[in-house]
Amino acid sequence: MPEPRYPAAERTGCQEDLYGYRVADPYRWLEDPRSPHTKEWSAAQDALFSAQAARWGGRERFAADVRELLGAGFVGAPSRRGELCLFMRRTGEQEHGVLYAAEPGPDGTPVERALIDPTALDPGGDTTLDSWRPDHEGRRLAYQLSAGGDEESLLRVLDIATGEIVDGPVDRCRYSPVAWLPGGEAFYYVRRLPPGEVPEGEEQYHRRVYLHRVGTPTEQDVLVFGQGRDMTEHYGLQVSRDGRWLVLTAAKGTSACNDAWIADLAENGWERPRFVGVQEGADADALPSVGRDGRLYVFTDRDAPRGRLCVADPDAPGPDHWRTLVASDPDAVMMDFAVLDGPELDEARLLVSWRRHAISEVTVHSLVTGERRGAVELPGLGSVGGLMVRPEGGHEAWFGYSDTASPPAVYSYDARTGGVSLWASAPGAPEVPDVRTEQLAFTSRDGTQVRMLVVSPAGEVRPRPAILYGYGGFRISMTPGYSATALSWVRAGGVYAVANLRGGLEEGEDWHRTGMLGAKQNVFDDCAAAAEHLIDSGRTAPDRLAVMGGSNGGLLVGAAITQRPDLFAAAVCSAPLLDMVRYERFGLGALWTWEYGSAEVPEELAWLLAYSPYHRVAEGTAYPATLFTVFDNDTRVDPLHARKMCAALQHATSVPLEDRPVLLRRESEVGHSSRAVSRTVSLSADQLAFLAHHTGLATAAE
Repeated sequence: MPEPRYPAAERTGCQEDLYGYRVADPYRWLEDPRSPHTKEWSAAQDALFSAQAARWGGRERFAADVRELLGAGFVGAPSRRGELCLFMRRTGEQEHGVLYAAEPGPDGTPVERALIDPTALDPGGDTTLDSWRPDHEGRRLAYQLSAGGDEESLLRVLDIATGEIVDGPVDRCRYSPVAWLPGGEAFYYVRRLPPGEVPEGEEQYHRRVYLHRVGTPTEQDVLVFGQGRDMTEHYGLQVSRDGRWLVLTAAKGTSACNDAWIADLAENGWERPRFVGVQEGADADALPSVGRDGRLYVFTDRDAPRGRLCVADPDAPGPDHWRTLVASDPDAVMMDFAVLDGPELDEARLLVSWRRHAISEVTVHSLVTGERRGAVELPGLGSVGGLMVRPEGGHEAWFGYSDTASPPAVYSYDARTGGVSLWASAPGAPEVPDVRTEQLAFTSRDGTQVRMLVVSPAGEVRPRPAILYGYGGFRISMTPGYSATALSWVRAGGVYAVANLRGGLEEGEDWHRTGMLGAKQNVFDDCAAAAEHLIDSGRTAPDRLAVMGGSNGGLLVGAAITQRPDLFAAAVCSAPLLDMVRYERFGLGALWTWEYGSAEVPEELAWLLAYSPYHRVAEGTAYPATLFTVFDNDTRVDPLHARKMCAALQHATSVPLEDRPVLLRRESEVGHSSRAVSRTVSLSADQLAFLAHHTGLATAAE
């Protein structure tokens, strides 16, 4: 048999002089997916992946395990409108979650009906329900569907009672917020300008806020906000329950600070709101809303990196008039709040959700004074989803809950008694393996204490094949949750660790900022320290340890294997950012300069070049076995990053292909985010089988 070889990939002499730096880019030709050379190279990579995957034991075992564990399905917290209850649920047999409507039948028992079933609309499973929002009265529903993973949602409106579509589709509405006005006849929403009205390459930007009246052509929509502002701005919208106040927020790209305004719609009408500043030009985040009591609530990290809740008069909404209602906790991060002010209560209450070192808590306060009254008893050490209440007021709240060994469930809290009860459990009941979950603390390179959750088989601690998973960016926290992938790995005998790296929000906004821009190296140092702690504590060994992550977490993996290849036997790098010199030119990269910096700025180019994985690949290095997984319809992170990095590693690694291969797995008709269950099973099985084969878990997984 001939010795297997990597597909030929020409190394060109492409170089650029950027602010005095000579930047080599030998695989720039792989940026063009339509070129014959790229297509030929990609087809050869497909063949190589298939040949290598055939050698892995355990693919079928992992697929069966992941499918069984995903058979738990999920259920979401309800959105209430009077007697109408809207909620998401997926059974173990369904490819996607379904939006259900439930109302009391003749005998008072709730009667359910499927309102939006993506699989019924598209039996191929490529259509996803991206968002939905009912009007105040529960008569109409605005919802967004996209196909093929491109996340280019089409907005429609349906009559909830009949299921009839009464408006749409409206395009260019990718993840648009919808703020209904009373009566369900009109709403504010966000839409991008048409491609012909923006410069080439900027079609994903240039958003505007419009007023739309249901059933009228979009050409008649009224422009409300956004003209002449930064092209990367995105907007949040909310209309108060009584319809009087419109709240609008604006943030540039993925910036952690925003501007916010409020408009009295009774003053100039719906078409011409006059916006008054709640916060402008501040290096902080502020999320305003108007309560049923007429107060302006401002959830903010201004002067409070771990968050606080303030109140003010909507007629005097500026920061000088904010009064702190619930102050920061020095060790926990405020995440959400909800008001319970039903007539059944002797005192209106306020629920506040927190995360203490990534573990959720919920406290109870006086709505008037903010004084703490107690806490909500949670089922365990896990994660709480959003707090849902009746917009018309009430004494109940609903929240989702999950932990490392518990499928998603929904609980209700009754402010009259302080009691918590199960509202709905996950529809399936798979056999969850007996696991041990620990939260470990370790010290990073600069002396900072970092934590991680480690899930392992119950029993003695000993060196086992392990996966270290991380993200570290964009204020996204890694919290406990039910993961079929993690539990399948642990069931097979491995250890699964999730690190709370800087760049997330696990310890507040300061934690985020010490892992972004010029401080991004801290994230990679935290990851290396997590790996060393797993090794030093006897849980694994370098020849048994893998690193795994996707998107920004793919950047983490790229940095980990180029900076510390000695720590890892294998890596899975999914939908990654890897060429940090050119990232902002593709996909949604221009939105992320607030997190990473821009190669157009000399100082920031220096930061990026210092860690850019593609530019740190060094010939003759013993790199870990690496699997890149990419998705052809990914409109966020272009697969070109993985193509270029794959070619670079295949050329540079000193380890034979047969021992530690560098592989590329491509998938069509799917994108960066939601996917059908069957696609999740297939992807997870391939990733786990690859890691098992290269960390010594293959025998246990077969």
